[in-house]
Amino acid sequence: MCFDHDSRPPIAPIAGGALDGRYETLTAADGNQVLAFHARPASSSGAGVVILPDVRGLHPYYEELSLRFAERGVEALAIDLFGRTAPTTDRGEGFDYNPHVAQTTWAGISADVATGVAAIRAAEGVHSVFTVGFCMGGRMSFLAATLGLGLAGVIGFYGTLVGPWRNDAPAPVDRTDAVASPVLGLFGGADQAIAPEAIETFDAGLTTAGVEHRLVTYPGAPHSFFDRKASEFADASAAAWGETLAFIEAHTAAG
Repeated sequence: MCFDHDSRPPIAPIAGGALDGRYETLTAADGNQVLAFHARPASSSGAGVVILPDVRGLHPYYEELSLRFAERGVEALAIDLFGRTAPTTDRGEGFDYNPHVAQTTWAGISADVATGVAAIRAAEGVHSVFTVGFCMGGRMSFLAATLGLGLAGVIGFYGTLVGPWRNDAPAPVDRTDAVASPVLGLFGGADQAIAPEAIETFDAGLTTAGVEHRLVTYPGAPHSFFDRKASEFADASAAAWGETLAFIEAHTAAG
């Protein structure tokens, strides 16, 4: 399962590191209105991230995560993926996400990701753009590297890698030959949805394609371990956050 509604990122805030966070509405190439939450750093590192949520859409977990990135100098934009079918912008506890997940398409998600990337790239001081996604968004983040968006890197937390999904998005293992950005994959060793063999296949495909990548599995950690409530996996969460920041720093071009 994905995060609970009351889950939050397991990251300590840095006072004064972020200027503000605000909602924005972006327009995709097909006319879809994309709800987004934009957090700006007080001092930019030159990096920007587009955050791709899990099946619950844009809700407080990802708004807070945007602020935590901004506090560390990374411009952050979390986008919602249900604008074509959900009539309201409420992604609270009562939001029934399942019908909307089933109606997403890879074409629609691709358009929304491209819109988010263009918006964050236009932010002052940003010259290296990344995607980072969780569960559903993790799979889409890996696939974002195939869209020709000039990404500096893609990061996926427990994104599924093989087989069909609940929409027509391809399996990342089947698209490794089209990946054009460095990849960071973070997985739980006890995740019943992602077998070690799938990670090995993804690793082999990226190696054959000559793609720079790092795939990390945290022993004993379940799916959606990156959660403040999951105190027993605090070490894995801290390590994953460190991997994420190090990857972004290593692949952010000098200004």
